[in-house]
Amino acid sequence: MRGPGVRPEHPGTPALRTKRERFDDLVLGIVTEVDGRWQDRLGLVEYAVEDAPQVPDDWDTGTVPLSSLVRGTGGAPTRLVLFRRPIEHRCETRGDLEALVLTLVVEQVAELLGIDASEVDPRYQGDD
Repeated sequence: MRGPGVRPEHPGTPALRTKRERFDDLVLGIVTEVDGRWQDRLGLVEYAVEDAPQVPDDWDTGTVPLSSLVRGTGGAPTRLVLFRRPIEHRCETRGDLEALVLTLVVEQVAELLGIDASEVDPRYQGDD
């Protein structure tokens, strides 16, 4: 078959969302729920998605980070970054992806709040 299998609603725009757009939507949904529940205690937090982390050439831990948390100082907000490609690489299904993103966000928020991750979101499963 040549050409798209689906006709776009609006000419010039793709009919199907890209993997990146679907991942961003997933993260946005989870972050909105968690941040909304804890906003009064979290303060200003920026959430971001990057394709992959930039690791130094001498990185020798054998693992690639899935997320990064940089605490804010002064006027700079705290920044929580999820790395899309390493996360997607570890997941086989959409359910796996949702669970891993939820786990990462909940654990980082728990770190910021200084509480147990199971208190942050009732869906959190931990390392069972």
